Amino acid sequence: MSPSAALALHPALSSATEQSRLRIFSGSANVDLSQEVARYLGITLGPMVQKTFADGELYVQIQESIRGRDVYLIQPCCKPVNDHFMELLIMIDACRRASARQVTAVLPYYCYARADRKTAGRESIAAKLIANLVVKAGANRVLAMDLHSAQIQGYFDIPFDHVYGSPVLIRYLAEKAFPDLVVVSPDVGGVARARAFAKKLDDAPLAIIDKRRQAHNKAEVLNVIGDVRGKTVVLVDDMIDTAGTMHEASRLLRREGAERIYACATHAVLSDPACERLSDGSFEEVIVTNTIPVPESRRFSQLTVLSVADLIGEAISRIHDDSSVSSMFR
Repeated sequence: MSPSAALALHPALSSATEQSRLRIFSGSANVDLSQEVARYLGITLGPMVQKTFADGELYVQIQESIRGRDVYLIQPCCKPVNDHFMELLIMIDACRRASARQVTAVLPYYCYARADRKTAGRESIAAKLIANLVVKAGANRVLAMDLHSAQIQGYFDIPFDHVYGSPVLIRYLAEKAFPDLVVVSPDVGGVARARAFAKKLDDAPLAIIDKRRQAHNKAEVLNVIGDVRGKTVVLVDDMIDTAGTMHEASRLLRREGAERIYACATHAVLSDPACERLSDGSFEEVIVTNTIPVPESRRFSQLTVLSVADLIGEAISRIHDDSSVSSMFR
């Protein structure tokens, strides 16, 4: 999309005053995604210096005046998680001290989201700690995509916009026009996500995998609730980390007679041995988005990466224009 076309689509950016008030900066985690978002909005990324000292300390300097500006900082907190998250906090602090009018932390991937509650004694609720740190650093607003648990929004006492990558994934799957499609949730906790996904795919049937997790990154799959025999199956989750759940689910679905199996997730964490598991022939295709960058070294023939830049760009435009973000998904 050309800059002129983007400006025509977005009333928030149609006047010179509003355009000059909006600034987007990128952390080092996913610069390509940030550049795509900026192109969608018809602007360029703001100049910023980012350095790492010999002892690992990070340095950030905004290289233009942002006094009175609305600043959006795009930074998925992916691997190395702690470095990228600390960089985000320093970026927020730098913008606050530079007298930005409003600072919005844009988190395509929210780190520590799986630690959203206490399941045993004497453990941290790290997802809440992350929220506290973002607010304390000086963020006025947060925009995040596909939280592991929607309840994380409640950890913030500042405005929080939660958008989903599912429109991009659903559009891609709908174009394939699969016959006998069944959407499968890999566990009971993902039923709401899978049900919403199935509804957008012409009310496709839903199946659920009964799974019990024995330890972190280890899953034991028990049985399938629903009919998948002879069907094309789409396994839907918010993220793929080590792919243990997806891999075990695919083996069970094959035993239950599924004809073709597709894996679908927003966040491609892809920790070892995920690529090995996903490329062993169990899946026809593994469909993810670019909330987290996937380097060439971790790509394989079955992997398809779709861009969510337009979704994030549209959300930023609507926030900047004080219009509804939730209406994007109605």
